[in-house]
Amino acid sequence: MIALTVRMVACAWRMLQIRRNPVKYARSLGVTIGDGCWVLSQDTGMFGSEPYLVTIGSNVCITDGVRFITHDGAVTPFRGEYPKLDIVAPIRVGNDVFIGMRTLILPGVSIGDRCIVGAGSVVTRDIPSGSVVVGVPARIISTYDEYLRKTLGKSIQTGDLLPTDKRRVLTERFRHVG
Repeated sequence: MIALTVRMVACAWRMLQIRRNPVKYARSLGVTIGDGCWVLSQDTGMFGSEPYLVTIGSNVCITDGVRFITHDGAVTPFRGEYPKLDIVAPIRVGNDVFIGMRTLILPGVSIGDRCIVGAGSVVTRDIPSGSVVVGVPARIISTYDEYLRKTLGKSIQTGDLLPTDKRRVLTERFRHVG
């Protein structure tokens, strides 16, 4: 009974810490994380079983449901014959990177600077700097600069509006849709 209570309190404490400051929580696990980062998730398991093998640069946005998988559990079937078999590798994310919702980043992957990883992608190999990738497995679909040019052309520029004004502007703009 005491052990269960201790585990429940520890779990509640972890949840409180991640809600208060997800970046500080990541650092407390051993993740190396640069300045100006956003972790938009409250998932205590996002950094995998070896969080100290994850290095994240500065100005990185990690959205909800992202998983950094540093340990390849697919070797489990071979452990009868090779009991010490293990595949573990670090993950590195550069500066100025956006990682979309529910992305999986597999062991040994490096993501370069100025990259965008689309939602739901599975990153199985290194991504060169200046790339936009999507898919399963993730593949390059454009450069960072091409994506920026397209985005500037489509942008509605609502960032400085109050929420009520933003709602009015968007409702008027998209009234004909639907």
